[in-house]
Amino acid sequence: MTEQEAADGLRGLQQDLIALDESRLRNVERLWSDLEARIQEFRNLLDKPPKSESSRKQILSGEIHFQGDDYTINDEFKESTLQLADGLDLDEVVSARLLLGSQQDADVLQQPSIASAVICFHEKRQLLLESLRLILKQSVDPEVEEEYRDVLRQFVSLVLETKDGPARNGSLYAQKCLAGMVSIENWLQALGDRYQGSLTIGQAIGPEKEELLQFQQASLGHQHESLGAILTHLVKASHTAVGDFHKVLEHLPKLVKWNSLALHYIPPIIALISQHGSPDGTSAFRDARVLHQKIVNSTDSTTWPLRNLQAATVTWWLAEYSGWFLEAPLGSPMQGMDIEAEAESRSKAFLLALKDGAFQCTLSVCSQLKPGDWYDPVRNGLTRYLLKDAPALPREVMYASAYFQELVMEHVEAFVDAFVTNMPDTLRRFKTEEDDQRRRILATLQTDGSNGTADQEFHLERFLVIISYAFDNRVDAADLFWADTDSNLYGFLQWASKRQSTPRAGAFCELLRAISKGEECAASAHRFLLEEGGSVSSSRIRRPSSLSWALIFEELSLYTSATRDGSGVQRSLSSLSTRLNSDASSKPNSDEIDEPESGLMLECYLRLTAHLCGESVSARNWMLDHPTFRILDSLFSLCSNAIPSRIQACAFSVVRALLTEKTSELGLYVWSSLDQWVSGGLVPLTNASRPARLSMSPAQSEAATFEVIATDFEASCEFINLLHHLVAPSVNDSALNDSLPFPEQLGSAYRTPGIEPYIDFAFGRIFALSEQHLEDPLHLQILRCSVLDFATTCLGIFNENLVILANRSTIGVDSAMNATSLAAYVRLHPFGRVMEWMFNEKVLAALFATARQDANEVSNSASDSPLLVSLLRCIDVMNLIMDLQSTYLEIARPQIKLHAVGDRKAVLNPALASFEDSVATHLDLIADLGLYAGAGNHALTVSSLKLLEKLSSSRRLNHQAAPSIGKRTNGNRLIEVLEQQDQLDQIARSLVIAMQFDWRELNEGSQAPGWIIKSVVLDFLYVCLASLPGRPTLAHALLGFACGSLSVDIPPNGQFAKGASLFHAIMNLVVEYPDGDGSDMFPWALSLKQKGIKVLSELWTSPLTAIFTLTELRSSDFLFALFLKQQSVGPNTEWGGRPSQDPEFFHTESSLACGDYLGQRRALFEYASAEIRLIADEVAPSLKARIFSTLLGSTALPDGTQEPNKSIFDLFDFAELDFGNDVHWPHLIYFAGVNFAVVVEGEADSDVTQFDLKIVEELMALRLNELRITDRLLDSNEEQQALAEAADLLVFFKGRNQSRMLRSTKLQLLKAWSDVVKLFIAKCDTGNSNKSALILQLLQMVNPKLERHSEEDPSGALEVAKLIQALLTQLDFESFATDSAKADDIGNDKLFQTFKTAMRAIHVPHSSSEFRESLYNICHKYLAGTSSVPGASVRRRHDTHIVKSAGGILMDTLCDDAYGGSSTCRISALLFLDSLVALAKAANSTYIIDSMVRTNFIVLFVETISDIPKELRATERKDPTADIPLLLSYYESKLSLLLTISQTRAGAVHVAHAGLFQAVRASGLFSVDPDLGIGMFLSRKHGHILMNPEIDNPEALDKYYNLLLSVARVITSVVLSRGPQNEQTLDQARLFLVENRPLVVAMFKRQAKVGAVTFESMGIGVGELVELFVLLITITGFLDVSVKAR
Repeated sequence: MTEQEAADGLRGLQQDLIALDESRLRNVERLWSDLEARIQEFRNLLDKPPKSESSRKQILSGEIHFQGDDYTINDEFKESTLQLADGLDLDEVVSARLLLGSQQDADVLQQPSIASAVICFHEKRQLLLESLRLILKQSVDPEVEEEYRDVLRQFVSLVLETKDGPARNGSLYAQKCLAGMVSIENWLQALGDRYQGSLTIGQAIGPEKEELLQFQQASLGHQHESLGAILTHLVKASHTAVGDFHKVLEHLPKLVKWNSLALHYIPPIIALISQHGSPDGTSAFRDARVLHQKIVNSTDSTTWPLRNLQAATVTWWLAEYSGWFLEAPLGSPMQGMDIEAEAESRSKAFLLALKDGAFQCTLSVCSQLKPGDWYDPVRNGLTRYLLKDAPALPREVMYASAYFQELVMEHVEAFVDAFVTNMPDTLRRFKTEEDDQRRRILATLQTDGSNGTADQEFHLERFLVIISYAFDNRVDAADLFWADTDSNLYGFLQWASKRQSTPRAGAFCELLRAISKGEECAASAHRFLLEEGGSVSSSRIRRPSSLSWALIFEELSLYTSATRDGSGVQRSLSSLSTRLNSDASSKPNSDEIDEPESGLMLECYLRLTAHLCGESVSARNWMLDHPTFRILDSLFSLCSNAIPSRIQACAFSVVRALLTEKTSELGLYVWSSLDQWVSGGLVPLTNASRPARLSMSPAQSEAATFEVIATDFEASCEFINLLHHLVAPSVNDSALNDSLPFPEQLGSAYRTPGIEPYIDFAFGRIFALSEQHLEDPLHLQILRCSVLDFATTCLGIFNENLVILANRSTIGVDSAMNATSLAAYVRLHPFGRVMEWMFNEKVLAALFATARQDANEVSNSASDSPLLVSLLRCIDVMNLIMDLQSTYLEIARPQIKLHAVGDRKAVLNPALASFEDSVATHLDLIADLGLYAGAGNHALTVSSLKLLEKLSSSRRLNHQAAPSIGKRTNGNRLIEVLEQQDQLDQIARSLVIAMQFDWRELNEGSQAPGWIIKSVVLDFLYVCLASLPGRPTLAHALLGFACGSLSVDIPPNGQFAKGASLFHAIMNLVVEYPDGDGSDMFPWALSLKQKGIKVLSELWTSPLTAIFTLTELRSSDFLFALFLKQQSVGPNTEWGGRPSQDPEFFHTESSLACGDYLGQRRALFEYASAEIRLIADEVAPSLKARIFSTLLGSTALPDGTQEPNKSIFDLFDFAELDFGNDVHWPHLIYFAGVNFAVVVEGEADSDVTQFDLKIVEELMALRLNELRITDRLLDSNEEQQALAEAADLLVFFKGRNQSRMLRSTKLQLLKAWSDVVKLFIAKCDTGNSNKSALILQLLQMVNPKLERHSEEDPSGALEVAKLIQALLTQLDFESFATDSAKADDIGNDKLFQTFKTAMRAIHVPHSSSEFRESLYNICHKYLAGTSSVPGASVRRRHDTHIVKSAGGILMDTLCDDAYGGSSTCRISALLFLDSLVALAKAANSTYIIDSMVRTNFIVLFVETISDIPKELRATERKDPTADIPLLLSYYESKLSLLLTISQTRAGAVHVAHAGLFQAVRASGLFSVDPDLGIGMFLSRKHGHILMNPEIDNPEALDKYYNLLLSVARVITSVVLSRGPQNEQTLDQARLFLVENRPLVVAMFKRQAKVGAVTFESMGIGVGELVELFVLLITITGFLDVSVKAR
C-alpha cells in the first residue's frame, strides 16, 4: 500500500464519519469494519519513531526492505531520505519507506519526492486526528442514533483501553493529546527559527521550499486545532481527571504569543472548568477549591505572559465555581464558610479580571474567530468601539475550521449560562456601577461642553455582544432564551432591556438579533418587543422604559424630524437619563447633550428591525399593516434628509427586508415610493415639513440622489440589494414570468417609463467604476457581488419562450400575458438594458476582472466567502449571457431600437458581435475557468465547467491561433493560451482527480458532489468534442493528446503515454463504475457511465483520434472488461425500482435509466464492430480469436484462464423489452383547441420527436390565463379541473417523450447489434459448418422478433429483416446440404420458419417498401439456396403451400412492387417473382403464372419493353451516374423474370400474346446499326451524343449488347417453348429477323472479326448473342424461307 493509498483510506473513513454525523451514511457496516481495523492507529495517534543511529547506518548501507521486497538504493535516494528524516525528526528507515511509498504520487503530481512524502505524512496525521475528533464528538452527541452512539462509545473505550483497563487510561490518553499539542508548538517554533535563520544569513529559499514550509505550518496548525478539539471532547466525555486540569494550567503560562495556538486551548479550558469546577461536574468541592486557589488567588504571584487570557480564564472559572454557593444544604462542603465573604471575594476577583481585559479577551476571540466574511459595518463598528485597545488576534485565526468555531461558541455559551445563573449579583453590581459612571461623565460633558465617553467602561455591553456572537446562527441554542419565560436567560433579557444607556441599547439590539434567527425565534423576539413597550401610537404620553417597538419607532420619528428640521443628528435622540430614571425632573436637557454612541444605536435599531422583518412573517406583516406608523414612508422620509450614509444604508436594508416573500402589489408600491423618493417628490409626513429639493427638476433630483448614494460603499451596496429584491419574482407571480417587476408607467411623468436609470446606475456608475473608487478588496468583492446578483435575476426572469409562442401558437399571447403586451414586455424588461450593459467595454472589463482571481486563494476560501460568491455570480452571469445573447441580439435589441424615444443613451460597443468577441481579448479566462474547476468547490466547479463548455464549443473562439516568431503554432487559440501559461497539465490533473471512482459516492447517488462534478466534466468533454468534429479542441488537449493545427498525437513522455491521463481516468470510470446492486439498476450510475462512454465513442469514431483511441482501448482490454461487466436485462429488470411494465415507468427516472443502459450496450456493440473491422485489416490471429471467443461467451484473461461472459446471443435480451406505443392523449376540455405541435422538437411522427416540456408548461399557463381573462373559469371548481387537466397533459407529454426516446434507443441498439453480428459472421474463421450452425442459431433467435415487430414496430422489423438477409447471404447452402440428415432437418426447419415468417410479413398493412424489399430478398435467397439441397421436392411442396396460403394479396402486393415500386424494391420483387416462377415450374404448378395473368402483370411488363429507350433518356438527363446502372439492373431483372416465365409452355403463350414482338419492335433496340451509333436512345455523356460508341464508350456499348442479349433470350425462349408447330410464333420470329437484319449481320461480322475494330479488343463479348441469332434462324428456318421467297 502506497502512502497515498493509506491517506485515501483515512480520507474515506473521515467521509463516512461526516456522513454519519449528517445522517446520510448508508453502509454503516463498512464504517465499523474500518474502525475495527484502525484501533492501533488511533492508540498510537501522533507517535513517531525518532531518528536513530542504527537506522541511519542501514540507510547508508544501501539496502532497504519495503512491502515484502528488497531494494537497493542509490546515493541520491539516501540523501533524500536523510533530509526527510531531519525535516520530520523521523526514523531514517521509516523515512525511506515513506519516500518510496510517495514516489508514485510525486510522479502524478509532478513535484519533488521529498515534498510528496512530507505532504503525505502530514495529511495522514491530519486525517487520523479529524477522524478521532468526529468519533469522540458523535459518541456523546444526542442527535446521533443511540445504536450508533453505543458502538462509537465502545470503540472509544477500545482506543483509550478503558474497556478492560483502568479508567486512568483515559486520563493518560488526554495527557498524550496535550503532549502532542506541545510537540506541535515546538515543531512550529523550530520551523520558524529555521526560516528566520536562513533569512539572517542571506540564504535564498526557493519558491518550492517556501511553499512546502507554508504547507507544513498550516497543516501543523490544523493538527493542533484538532488535538484541542479532541482534548475538549475527552473532557466532556469524563475521560479526564483533575490532574489533567493542573497539567493544562501549568502549561498555559508558557504560552507567550496571542495567536491561534493559544486560541486552541480555550475550549479545553472551559470544558475542564465545567468538568472539575462546577457542582455538576465530576470533581469534589475540595478539588475545586484547590483549583480556585491556583486560578484566582495566585494571579498576583503567577502572572501569565498572556494576561488577557489569564483574566478571561478567571471569569470563566468564577462563573462555574460560583455554582457551589447557590445553595448550601446541610452536610454540604460549604457548611461553616462565610458565604457572604466568599461572594464578595469572588465578585471582587471578577471585577478585577474585567479590568485586566477578561471580557475584551472573550469578545476579541468571538469576534475575530467568527468575524463573518461579509462586511457588517454596524456590528463591526460596535465591536471595535467596545474592544478599544484590546490585543488583536493575528489574521490566521480567521481561518479556523468551522467545527472549531462552533466548539468555541458552545463553550462561551456555557460560560454565559453559568454567569447569568450563578453570579446575578455581580451582573447587577457592575451594571449599577457603569450607570453611575455614565451619569457622572454625561454630567461633566453637560457642564464643560466636551464631547466624549472614552473613559467609561462597557463591561455589560461587552457581555451582551459576547452573547450575540455565542448564539449567532445557532437556532437550537438561541431557543433556550425563548423556550421558558421563567428561565434565567429570559429573565436576563427582561432585566437587560430596561433602563438602557445608549451604547447598551445598541449592544442589546445585537443580542436580540443574534437569538432571533429562524421564524420561531424571530416571532418570539417580535412578541418580546411588543410586550415590553405596549402599543405603538402617535401620542407620547409616557416613554417606555424598556427596549421595544414603541421606543424604536419613537426614536426613528424623532431622528427623522430633527434631521429634516436641521436641528442636528445627536440632539434628535433621547438623553441617557430618560432611560435611567423614571423621574423626568432629574434628567439633563437632551437638546444640550451629544452622545457619540447615538448614531451607532440608531444603526442597531434599524439592523434589528431589518433582521426581524426578514426572519418573521408576523413581524413583517405587523410592520407593514400598522395603522399609525407608516414604516416605508418613514424610511424614505429619513433618507430624504442629510443623514450619515451608514444610517441610510440601514434604512435601505429595512426596506429590503420588508420585501422578503413580497407580493407583486407590495413590490409595485415600493417601486413607486422609491422612484418618488429618488426624483425628489416624496410627500412629507407632516405639514410643517419643507418639501425637499424644490429647486431641482425630477431628473436632476434623480441624478443628485444617485450621486450621493454612489459616494459611499455601504449605501451603494444596500441600494443595489434593494433593487435586486425589487426585481426578484414575487410569491404570487406565476412561473411563466410574463409580467414586469415594476409599474409599466414608472417614471413616465419626467422620463421614459421603466427602470433603465436604476440599471444604468447599478452598472454604469457602480459596477463599471467600482475598482476606481474602492481600495478595499473585500468592499470591491461585496459590491460587485451585489450588482452581479442583480444582473443574474434580471437576466434569469426574462422568458424568451413567450416570443416563440407568439410566433407559433394560436393563443393570443398579448392578451393572455400579465404585461400589457409582448412588445412592452420585451421593450421594458430589465433583461434588455442589462444585456446592453454586458456589451459595454467598462462593464466587461469589470466583469473579467471579477472573474480573474488567484486560484490558490479561491481554493482556500470558504464556500460562502465574498470572494467565492462574487466569482460564482460572475461566472453565472457569463453563462446567462452565452445562453441569452442570441435572444437579445436577434429579438430584444431590434424591438428596443424600434420603440426607442427621446435621448436614450447607447451603452454597448457596436464592434462586439457576440460575447465571444470580448472573451477573445481576455483568453486568460479559459485558464482561470480550468483552474477553478479544480478548486475544490462543488458549485464553482459546476459553473466553471458549464461556461468552459460553452466557450470551448464556440467556433468563434476555436479558429487557428495567430503564428508568432519562434513559437510553434497551435491549431486552437484556447489550447495555446493554456500552454503559454503552463497550466494545461495542472488543469488536466485536477480533472483526473475529479474523475477518480470512490465507492463512497454510491451512498449518496446523484446528490454526491463527486458524482455531480464527474457528470459536468463528461458533459463538457462531450459537447466540446461533438461541436467541432475533426478538429483539435480543448477537450483533446485535456484528455492527454498533443494538438497540432489539424491533427493530434500522443506526446511520448506525457500523461497519456504513462496511462495517467484524463482519457484513462474516464476509461477506468466506465469499466469500474457499477450499474446497480444486482437487483436494481441505479439511474444516476447508468447516466454517468453513459456519459463516459459517449466521450470515448466520440473519440474512437472520429478520424482525428480513432487510431490512437482504439489502440489504447485495445491495450487496456477495454472490450473484454466491458463484456465481463454486462448483465442480462428483461421485462422484470428493475430500473430505479421499477420494471418496464410499471405504469409509472415512463414518468420517472426509471425510463431514463433504461435508455442509458441501452445506450451503453449500443456503444459496446459499435466499439466491438470497430475492433472487428480493424483486426480484419491486420494480421492479428490471436487477438481475433480472443475477440470472437468473447463474442461467443468466454473471455481469455491475461493469465491464460477463461472467464464466462454474456455472449452476443445473450445480449440480444434487449429485444424482449417492450416499450409499447405512444401514450394515449388524455381527454381534453379546457385545452382541446391548443396546438401543441408548436412545441415539438425534431421531425414530426418520428421516434426522435420530443416535446419541450418547459414550453409546454408555459403554453398551458398562457391558456389558463386566457381562460381566466375570457371568464371561461367561472368558479374554483373549474379552476381546479383546468389545473388537473394541465397536470395530466404534462404527465402525458413526459411519458410520450420517454417512450419515444426508448423506442429510438432500442432501434439504434438493434442496428448496432445487427452490425456486430454481420461482421462477426462475415469475418469469423470457424469453417462453413460452424458458421452455418451460428447462422441458424441466430435465425432461430430473430425470427420471432421479425414476426412480432412487423406489425408493432416497423423500424425494428426492417432492421431484423436486413439482418436475416445478411445472414442468408453468408449461409453456404452447398456446405449446409452436405451435413447429416438430422442437422439438415433442424436447419431446414429454421430456414423454412424464416421463409414462412417473411411471407406473412410481406402483406402486413402499411409496411414500407424498404421493409418489403428486404423480405423479398430473404424469400428469394431462401428459394434460390434451397432449390438444390437434398429433399428439395418435399420442401418445394411445403414452400408452394405457403405461397398459395398467402392468397392473392401476396401476388397483388408483389406485382405492384415489381411494376411500380421504388427503384430497388421493384428489383427485389422481380427476383422474388423469378424464384416463385422457378419454384412453380419445378413443382409443375401454374399458380404463379395464373396469378400474374390475373393481375395483367405479364402484359404490363411486356409492354414496358417498348419504353426502355425513353426511360433511359429521361433517367440520363437526371443523374446518369447514379440511376442508369440501377435502371439497367431493373431491366435485367425484369427480362430475367420474362425469361423464366417463357421457359414454360403456358408462360410462353402469355408472353407471346402480350405482344412481345410488337414491344421489341416499338423499342427500336434491335434496329440500330452499330456502325452508325447507339447514342440516339442510350446515353448522353459529357454534353455530346455518342456517335461512335465502339471507340468513345465501350462500357456503354457493352451494356447495350447485354440488354440486347437479355431481350434475345426471352424471344428465343418463347419461340422454343411454343415449339416448331406454332407457325404464328415462327412467323413473328422471322419477321423480327427480317426487320433487324442489319444488326444481325453486324453481329456476325463482329464475331467473324471483319473490320478494323473488333469487340474483343474492347472487352465486349457478343458470342452468346450471335448464338441466339443462329438458333432463331435455325428454328424459324429463316434462311430457307428467305431462299423460297427469292
